[in-house]
Amino acid sequence: MSEKIKQKVLRLLREDEEFRYAVAGMIGLDEILKRLDAHDQKFAEIIKRLEVHDEKFAEIVKRLDAHDQKFAEIIKRLEVHDEKFAEIVKRLDAHDEELVRLRKDMLLGFERMDRHLSALGARWGLMAEEAFREGLKALIEKEFGYRVERWVKFDEEGFVFGYPSQIEIDVAIRNKKAILVEIKSQATAPDVYTLKRKAEFYKSREKREPSKLLIVTPYAEEKALEAAKHLGIEIYTKI
Repeated sequence: MSEKIKQKVLRLLREDEEFRYAVAGMIGLDEILKRLDAHDQKFAEIIKRLEVHDEKFAEIVKRLDAHDQKFAEIIKRLEVHDEKFAEIVKRLDAHDEELVRLRKDMLLGFERMDRHLSALGARWGLMAEEAFREGLKALIEKEFGYRVERWVKFDEEGFVFGYPSQIEIDVAIRNKKAILVEIKSQATAPDVYTLKRKAEFYKSREKREPSKLLIVTPYAEEKALEAAKHLGIEIYTKI
């Protein structure tokens, strides 16, 4: 019976065009339906995976929100720190101004103290030179028989210092021999040159050549010793 139906269907497919199109349409629709079912499964799988992704994205968004809150808290704390730093910088600037003022006052104080010390040192140096001169004068007069006098003349032409000034120097005299003595708290090269000029001025005024030029000092600079050697001046530092 099935064989007869099969033969009849085949004959209809060959001979009946309308029947053939109807069967072809049914066969194609079935294939479409199968493919649609397969696509539905794939879409269902895609939707399922998208739902999983949605959950993951939701978790990511949640964590990002938490991070945003943390960053907001950090920014807030940084702003507080910025305010504190600004206050610290402001106080440091005030301290800097105070330190600058104190440094200025200290420098002014040091300058005043230095001037006082310099004045005191100069005064003490002059006092020491005068005391030493008097002691040396007494020693030379008593032990060596020299007469020591303070020679003072006015240099109108500025021969010694380059301008008109009063020239003073100690002179030890015996038997018409004159020794010029300069007593200094410390001897420098300019002191040596000055004594040489004083000796030349003395010679021009007294018409007499000094027999010796001496500088008596507790301390002589190296350049002073070198200058004295070249100019024939004796420096005594151990008296």
